[in-house]
Amino acid sequence: MKTSGHFNSAAKAEAFGFEGVSAFHYNLEAPQLYEIALQRKEAELAKGGAIVAETGIHTGRSPKDKFVVRDETTEDAIWWDNNGAMSPENFERLLVDFKSHVRGKELFVQDLYGGADPANRVRVRVVTEYAWHSLFIRNLLIRPTAVELETFVPELMIVDLPSFKASVARHGARTETVIGCNLKDKIILIGGTSYAGEMKKSVFTYLNYVLPAAKVMPMHCSANVGDNGDVALFFGLSGTGKTTLSADPERTLLGDDEHGWSKDGVFNFEGGCYAKAIKLSKEAEPEIYATTHRFGTVLENVVLDPFTREIDFDDNSKTENTRVAYPIDFIPNASTTGRAGQPKNIVMLTCDAFGVLPPIAKLTSAEAMYHFLSGYTAKVAGTEKGVTEPQSVFSTCFGAPFMPRHPSVYGNLLRDLIAKHHVDCWLVNTGWTGGKHGVGRRMPIRVTRRLLSAALDGSLNKADFRRDPYFGFSVPMAVPGVEPHLLYPVKTWSNKAEFAETAQKLVMMFRENFLKFEEHVDSAVKAAAPTTLIAA
Repeated sequence: MKTSGHFNSAAKAEAFGFEGVSAFHYNLEAPQLYEIALQRKEAELAKGGAIVAETGIHTGRSPKDKFVVRDETTEDAIWWDNNGAMSPENFERLLVDFKSHVRGKELFVQDLYGGADPANRVRVRVVTEYAWHSLFIRNLLIRPTAVELETFVPELMIVDLPSFKASVARHGARTETVIGCNLKDKIILIGGTSYAGEMKKSVFTYLNYVLPAAKVMPMHCSANVGDNGDVALFFGLSGTGKTTLSADPERTLLGDDEHGWSKDGVFNFEGGCYAKAIKLSKEAEPEIYATTHRFGTVLENVVLDPFTREIDFDDNSKTENTRVAYPIDFIPNASTTGRAGQPKNIVMLTCDAFGVLPPIAKLTSAEAMYHFLSGYTAKVAGTEKGVTEPQSVFSTCFGAPFMPRHPSVYGNLLRDLIAKHHVDCWLVNTGWTGGKHGVGRRMPIRVTRRLLSAALDGSLNKADFRRDPYFGFSVPMAVPGVEPHLLYPVKTWSNKAEFAETAQKLVMMFRENFLKFEEHVDSAVKAAAPTTLIAA
């Protein structure tokens, strides 16, 4: 068996029990991984220097194919209403078959950190079948120094084999695709999908499981920091604007997707960014656009001109969920440490497909917990397999697919931290205005940016507010630089009666969804629910 690369010789990958592997390539960097990926025709080279890979039929995550091993450790700890269960016996057969499946293959190993805070990070070893997957996860997680690699001993093992096909009968899988999470033994197996995002979300799932016990809040959010050290968090599902809105040239980027909040402040889980690339433009998102023309960047499912190799970001013929993965230091104003102080503002991003919610609202702490547990948004086309147009959903904690514990665990942690640090909370609609999806239009990004700037610099707190008649939260009546009618959603609709009917429908959806949380919250949070008793 051949080996190459730099690693701790006392912690070899073969100790995991792989059978007949022809070669292990440890911690290869971008130039070597480029060469191998291109030689093996795993990817193409785009004009500007990025590498482009296709993920086949899986152009998004497969949440229904993700399972947690149900054993004595997880039985009372996991939110089983939200997480699929796999028996220990089925996982053991899956593990045996994974180890056998790699016979004769060259495997790529990356030893990385999940978490910028040394006190709250996990040492992750990611073993991949594809070279481009190895580059992807190297971009996305935190890379140890050469000195740290000499003594690196992994805690969490992730094995990603796209060519493996799971068995419903033998492994307890739903399809030939499987993401099996053994949280007790700290092993995650990914098979039957080439979508690279499954790897990074597996690390997130693990941290969401272990950190709450240490009173650390894991969050599906982006974060940035102002010149005065004021930290802002942006919660939201994929496609709601976390990456775009946190990449603000006037503020330092902490991270674009996953963070922890401890007694010492906020820290990034990752060392890179994974941005949606569909309709990406140099004018609207110059920092992210620039990364797509750099050596080391990984592009997923974007369309290239076959002759010039120029990227066509407007072409969605493969998927709406085209992606770009790059190290965070490709963004000029990114944090070098991935760590910052306590948050001053929390922004909950929702993509309202009904076109009912205002572009921004200020929330009390009780309202913040209500909307955090509700997690209302829309799944944007392509972020999951089978989603071809926006679908209104309630994804608790703005990240239900990655939350192994009950939402109340995360909600209570967030409530306590908001109260302790006197954080201002905002609900921002990046979805539709002037009508529901198919009738109205997406909220102009310039409006969202202007409102966020006012919220983060403190000037919005001085505005006059009104109470929304349906949701009860406070909405500014006027903001300089924003057309006044946009702050009154009903005024953007031509059919006022239809607006009222649609708003009532959304209110009922909120209330019905929240029934499952009522026994876990206090009276103030219950009172934050929207009302259906609107005067004519």
